[in-house]
Amino acid sequence: MFKSVIRWFWYAILLSLIALVVLQFWFFAHIWYWADHEPESTAFMRARLEILREDEPKAKLSHRWVPYNRISSHLKRAVIASEDDKFIEHTGFDWEAMQKAYEKNLREGEIVSGASTIPQQLAKNLFLSGSRTWWRKGQEAVITAMLETVLTKRRILEMYLNVAEWGDGVYGAEAAARYHFGTTAAALSAEQAARLAVMLPSPRSYPPGRDTLYLQGRTATILGRMQYARIP
Repeated sequence: MFKSVIRWFWYAILLSLIALVVLQFWFFAHIWYWADHEPESTAFMRARLEILREDEPKAKLSHRWVPYNRISSHLKRAVIASEDDKFIEHTGFDWEAMQKAYEKNLREGEIVSGASTIPQQLAKNLFLSGSRTWWRKGQEAVITAMLETVLTKRRILEMYLNVAEWGDGVYGAEAAARYHFGTTAAALSAEQAARLAVMLPSPRSYPPGRDTLYLQGRTATILGRMQYARIP
């Protein structure tokens, strides 16, 4: 009896490992396909649509993919300046920023600061949930490495700008530009781009036309940093 239990235990472990490997191949296959195809949706988009349809069964997301050359360079610079100023240099992870965030969280006794790079945020948006479990963070790291291996920096930034959330049910630079400013992603001014970049950590907090002292101050900071941001 004891031997039988041990044998089934190892079978279960083996099956779990096989399932984990298959899952990684599934992630990799999608990323490889997306090197020259547009993702129709992301895990974050599908999850948000489910929530919206609980109150409005016919709810739809506002999302329209636009190619890299039809996104304002101001927005590219603003997002890099705000979210990941070492985007061009690193290979998916900003270890220095992660160390600073760890030390700050240790001092505060809770998670108050993160250090996710653009590739890490893209990995999470494409495939994962918003939870902060160790399993999810580990899977995020693996997917981030895949993105950096398979895709160019230009493609990573293009995908990120096309799937990032910029309002409740509003995804991507084109939808964001139209929703907040009544213009296109290509026509965004430097100040408009900086304001959109500031909204990224809490996109549903900023309906069109909303203005706060924080938004004004942070926008001015990003505007000052944009000239130093390197884009692919």
